[in-house]
Amino acid sequence: MNKDLTVGKPSTVLWKFCLPLFGSIIFQQLYNIADSFVAGKFISNDALAAVGNSYEITLIFIAFAFGCNIGCSVIVSQLFGAKQYKDLKTAVYTTLIASGVLCGGLMLVGFFCCDSLLELINTPENIFADSKLYLDIYILGLPFIFYYNVSTGIFSALGDSKTPFIFLACSSISNIAVDILFVAGFHMGVSGVAWATFLCQGISCLLAVLVIFKRFNKIETHGEIPVFSWTLLGRISAVAIPSILQQSFISVGNIIIQSVINGFGSAVIAGYSASIKLNNMVITSLTTLGNGISNYTAQNLGAEKYDRIKEGFGAGLRLVWMICIPLVALYLLAGETLVGIFMENPTGEAMDTGLMFLRIVSPFYFIVSTKLVSDGILRGAGLMKDFMIATFTDLILRVALAIILAKTALGATGIWISWPIGWSVAMVMSVIFYKRIHWGKDNDRALDLKYANDAV
Repeated sequence: MNKDLTVGKPSTVLWKFCLPLFGSIIFQQLYNIADSFVAGKFISNDALAAVGNSYEITLIFIAFAFGCNIGCSVIVSQLFGAKQYKDLKTAVYTTLIASGVLCGGLMLVGFFCCDSLLELINTPENIFADSKLYLDIYILGLPFIFYYNVSTGIFSALGDSKTPFIFLACSSISNIAVDILFVAGFHMGVSGVAWATFLCQGISCLLAVLVIFKRFNKIETHGEIPVFSWTLLGRISAVAIPSILQQSFISVGNIIIQSVINGFGSAVIAGYSASIKLNNMVITSLTTLGNGISNYTAQNLGAEKYDRIKEGFGAGLRLVWMICIPLVALYLLAGETLVGIFMENPTGEAMDTGLMFLRIVSPFYFIVSTKLVSDGILRGAGLMKDFMIATFTDLILRVALAIILAKTALGATGIWISWPIGWSVAMVMSVIFYKRIHWGKDNDRALDLKYANDAV
């Protein structure tokens, strides 16, 4: 059901909208967690390392899908808030076409460059074959990943966060069952993990697209609806490209960090693979909440309700901090149990590595969540330059410090320390950028942010 985020008490509206998004991303993360769990428990620690090693490369492809998601979502949110439904439909059709072309190009790159990417990150020989097998199957499913991401972006833009939650809940639970069936029942090894994800994501994608088109038929418009617009593509790209660059460079940075970690051997890789899954579940969840705040900001920007945006910032902070409290406590107090879930033999260097990572990083979730709330408003308002400056500062610091500190007596522990430093500096920058915005009709900057109602 479509929801107008420009009416009602801001804190209540934002919480009701964002909490299903949080639930959705938890289930989304279950895909990767299930893969690692099944690989580590039913195959071997090397299989766990292979899936974790491949994951850093898959994030590059996800970055492009995420960019299409957020680019479409922000523009459609603005159009929905301004009640420009004809342009809204054209923006969606344009995104679907452009995403298909982009996805096809990435699939070609993936198939031809898979070996080179694995060699680039110094993948150990004992996990190289399984890493490549997992990636090859993953790349086949890229169309499902792209169109599902675009679909969830459209749902969010229309104020509907419950439908994606239902899809993901059903799909993720099914993925766990199929993972176990293919690996433990059919003994398909790492390929079983990959094919299970392919199958479940494919079904959820097809259902999501069908519901989108059914929903669109209920939105009344007059006259012929153009299926493609270069003007709207330009506006979508203005948000999507910086988001893609942000996520891509983060992925490249993670790959560089992964290559540094790979130099410490498969035990450290396995421990990092387990703990980074837990970390990414939190960060991706908080990022998704930030995306929800972007939709809220964009709808209210389209409706010229600037005071609601400022109220949304405070409500967003309260929301993410309340979520961080139990998560930080859980990781600090039950880290050994959580890391052990992914390992066949949860002892030794692998376990120590996973625990050390969680203990260093998790207390700083309050810091990074503050940054992501500020980022959400910057992105929803179209301030992509400020958004990218803060994000790249975080990335550059983390990568540079990981490389430097890994060569000191700290060893692998030095790599984990780079996360809190990068997050802290970037958070300060993001909040400053947000505070510098002057909202209001009479302010030139605010007028520049508002969507211009020119003809398509």
